[in-house]
Amino acid sequence: MVQTIEALRDKIRRVKEMQSVVTTMKVLAAVNIRQYEAAVKSLTKYNDTIEMGLEIALRHRPEEIKIAQRVLSGPLGAIVLGSDQGMVGQFNQVVADHAFTVLRKGRLRERECTLLAVGRRVAARLEQADLEPIEILSTPSSLAGLTPMVQNLLIRIENWRETRGIEQILLFYNMSTHGASYRAKALQLLPIDPRWLEELEKRRWPSRGLPTYTLKWDVLFAALIREYFFASLYRAFAESLASENASRLSSMQAAEQNIEDELDQLNIRYHHLRQTSITEELMDVVAGYEALARNLNASDST
Repeated sequence: MVQTIEALRDKIRRVKEMQSVVTTMKVLAAVNIRQYEAAVKSLTKYNDTIEMGLEIALRHRPEEIKIAQRVLSGPLGAIVLGSDQGMVGQFNQVVADHAFTVLRKGRLRERECTLLAVGRRVAARLEQADLEPIEILSTPSSLAGLTPMVQNLLIRIENWRETRGIEQILLFYNMSTHGASYRAKALQLLPIDPRWLEELEKRRWPSRGLPTYTLKWDVLFAALIREYFFASLYRAFAESLASENASRLSSMQAAEQNIEDELDQLNIRYHHLRQTSITEELMDVVAGYEALARNLNASDST
């Protein structure tokens, strides 16, 4: 009985250690969510500035330069953002399923696709869906790692265009909706959506005075487009990482509740066994006392 109690006490200790780990992970996830959401908000303002610059450039677009139309044929490239770490629920499955739906079930299914995965977990999900990535990159571990990762991807995209003739690039990632909820999104990086450019060109300027510029039009437009690509990728990564941590936070909350329930059950069993042990010890004492008393009575009678 004593060994059983000791074993149960040891199990309670291990479960409490697990509870401490889960609590720490939950706190870290909550902190990460706030910093990535803050990055998304700050980038929204920066993106607005880029769009205003494009609006001015498009208003002065030379007549001989036409807005590119959509690419409906030829090879395409796809980048899928996921996670390297687990405990994120259906996070990787959701974005992998969305990529599969667009690339294999949609109108793009007959085209040659070059696929890059960011995150080992999502790469495994893509492989299960018969989408084989040519390369798997690690996800950034902090906000400071976003800029180098985005620059790395921009170099790869340019390489795809030069060596593979890829002119259409799709980006798949999860974006937060509210609370711990998220949904998968597909963003076309290349070519730039002509409807979006036309909307910018026709947008009403918020003041009477229009900004001017001294750079050549093609230099200015190319610089703004590069900034647009950078901002789009950076925001997608921040959205994905915020969603990943929101999903992890939800998983940790569920795990924490399960651990608390298990601790309650273990404590009930522990106290029951301890009380049973005490009762048995008392019964042994009483039985010993009664046996001693009978022996003493027998001796007195003799």
